[in-house]
Amino acid sequence: MDPLNPTAQLLLPEVGELIREGRYGELREALHGIPAVDVADILAALEPAEAAVAFRFLMRDDAGEAFAYLSAEKQEALIRELGAEASVRVVEAMEPDDRARLIEELPPEVARRLISSLSPEKRRVTQAILGYPPKSVGRLMTPDYVKVRPEWTIAHALEHIRKTGRDAETVNFVYVVDDQGRLVDDVRLRQLLFAEPEQTVESLLKRQFVALRADQDQEAAVRAMSRYDRSVLPVVDSRDVLLGIVTSDDVADVAEAEATEDIQKLAGMGALEDPYMDARILELFRKRGVWLSLLFVGQSITILVLGAFIDQLGKAVVLAMFMPLVISCGGNSGAQAATLVIRALALGEVRPVDWVRVVSKELVSGALLGMALAVLGVLIVEFFSLIGVVPAEVRPHSLWLGITVATAVLTVVIWGTTLGGLLPLALRRLGFDPAAASTPMVATLMDASGTLIYFGLAVLMLRGTVIV
Repeated sequence: MDPLNPTAQLLLPEVGELIREGRYGELREALHGIPAVDVADILAALEPAEAAVAFRFLMRDDAGEAFAYLSAEKQEALIRELGAEASVRVVEAMEPDDRARLIEELPPEVARRLISSLSPEKRRVTQAILGYPPKSVGRLMTPDYVKVRPEWTIAHALEHIRKTGRDAETVNFVYVVDDQGRLVDDVRLRQLLFAEPEQTVESLLKRQFVALRADQDQEAAVRAMSRYDRSVLPVVDSRDVLLGIVTSDDVADVAEAEATEDIQKLAGMGALEDPYMDARILELFRKRGVWLSLLFVGQSITILVLGAFIDQLGKAVVLAMFMPLVISCGGNSGAQAATLVIRALALGEVRPVDWVRVVSKELVSGALLGMALAVLGVLIVEFFSLIGVVPAEVRPHSLWLGITVATAVLTVVIWGTTLGGLLPLALRRLGFDPAAASTPMVATLMDASGTLIYFGLAVLMLRGTVIV
């Protein structure tokens, strides 16, 4: 080992004493402000275990600079010591917030190695406290990947993959990073295998890659995997430093969980936090009861509408006979439209700004569906009139009754499809989960509005005939 410079030689005994006595706060202060090259000399002179402790308590920028001054041999030894089982046990024994703060200040390369050495449960907790939001890509990523440098030859890169790829999550893609750890490109393994050994990795790069940000929602990973047909995607931070990868296996779990959540919300309830068989009765009551109560109160609007037409209903009770026919058309068509738009939003096929196109599409679809159902409505009214279900005094006016029902069906279906298409877009625009525009919610709104449309048209079209 080269002789220490005077500064490093003076501080070495003090640093060793602070480490042995566990005075880590003072250790941090003692090493801060010293030139990075001197810190590197001190680390190189310490025993490997002590060097690892001192390195952990350096500030991030100080640690990164000092690490760069270490020889390649010392760098490998330091990382190996940081990832050693005994060393990891020291980190795991720390309080979670202290452990996360410590790892957050390490250089990306060292933090990645250390995180990969933690147990799955410790890794999950540590990544959570590191600041990645719940359900973010940062919570999902794994640090087990293979990376190479652009200036390496293909032969060097392949040799590196043989040495380090055994513990990687996947080697289908190899990641190319610069000297600061920033992602430059990703390369398929087969490209390396079929390239000439003396070529450089740089010669294979197109510098056109898809990457996820660690703070993005996990649904972004699902969409990106599907859109770009990838089995693995890299994850970077705000400085484009490579942090980890997300694989299709991880995304499949997220997609299943998101689909389950959306399906439960479409049923008019809150999403369960646990699998159905593990959910407690009180949780089922709370998740389902709140929405049922809201929908129950919402149905009271229908009572107000019926109350406004009570006189007409008393004069023509036959109107009540066909009311379920009309109302169900609106609820069913609205639920169909809402389901289609919610799924399109989830897949990124539509956005709230596309509302004009959605309305246009649903107006045309609603009109076609409404006309088909209106014809059926006329036929149904005539059929029930012929078999004597319609009261005798109304039968002479059955054609007008059928036209009224048909007109109401056409209007309700057009309104239902439009409402079902717009409601998810409005909720997304307001920052709510569009899955909340569930079938029961649309049905509840359509019950009240459909009743108003039906009786309003009946009063206009049947006054003097069925309504006397």
